[in-house]
Amino acid sequence: MTFRDNADREYEGFYEKWSDGSECIEAHTSGSTGKPKRILLPKSDMVLSARATNSFFGINSESLLVVPLSANYIAGKMMMVRAMEAGCRLWCERASNRPLAASMDGWDDRAIDLVAIVPSQIEGLIASEHFGRVRNVIVGGAPMSEAQERMAAESDAKFYATYGMTETCSHVALRRCGEEWYKGLPGVRFKTDERGCLTIERDGVSDPTPLVTNDIVELRNEREFRWVGRADNVIISGGLKVSPEEVERKIGGLISQPFYVGKEVDEKWGERPVLYIEGDELIDAEGLRTKLKEVLARHEMPGRIEMVERIARTENGKIKR
Repeated sequence: MTFRDNADREYEGFYEKWSDGSECIEAHTSGSTGKPKRILLPKSDMVLSARATNSFFGINSESLLVVPLSANYIAGKMMMVRAMEAGCRLWCERASNRPLAASMDGWDDRAIDLVAIVPSQIEGLIASEHFGRVRNVIVGGAPMSEAQERMAAESDAKFYATYGMTETCSHVALRRCGEEWYKGLPGVRFKTDERGCLTIERDGVSDPTPLVTNDIVELRNEREFRWVGRADNVIISGGLKVSPEEVERKIGGLISQPFYVGKEVDEKWGERPVLYIEGDELIDAEGLRTKLKEVLARHEMPGRIEMVERIARTENGKIKR
């Protein structure tokens, strides 16, 4: 049985819809690559996904799960399905950047087997007085910054970056923070198409058609891959392909403010990268360029560095490129 302590109306509403006898649950995509869209997820697929995650983390009827996320998104919904499938306890909190900040009413001595968060909650979770009881954390919704990933990797709990989407009922692969390679959950296999983009095959789902993504990856085998970037973000500069996400990883340790790499049309090169940095104070652009040249190839170098007041993001923290 699942105990839904401290749950708000979102989780009550989801539980009612899960128990209404229908075959599907309504969900919405994140909107990171376009307008959010409504989709219907078969409950049988959600159960299959939940069982795979429970198997990976050893979740059983004695476990305690924590979800400080909204039930309006797939991450929150799936934590509840995992708890129901395992018959274990679930502690629901309203979404905030201070997870586990309140007393847990008698569960203070229990180990917390799994917490699901987004990157902006990492620092607050680690600062919680209850963090010492946390065994595993899954982080999704948006990429982690270099500082966030380092903080997670150096903590006492096991942090995992997730790869997945609403259409796959949350994650299909996990990557231990501090490592490069994602590993598929049980029953999941990977291939790449002619663009080098990931395709996902899942055993037992209602629609067995492979899911084709726009994510460029380096494939190690059918169970492991390294994420490179989005095909729709690729910059063609002088006939050479530049992945903005790969450039961002290379320069992450050189810039303390939030930033991202975009692109603009260029008469000579076709397109060229542009580095956008959030902040109202001008930086030493020439000094930064000198540092960038040490880690970037010539065609990866930003043609321009621009300060912006605020980087536009989706509700769950993804950059709106």
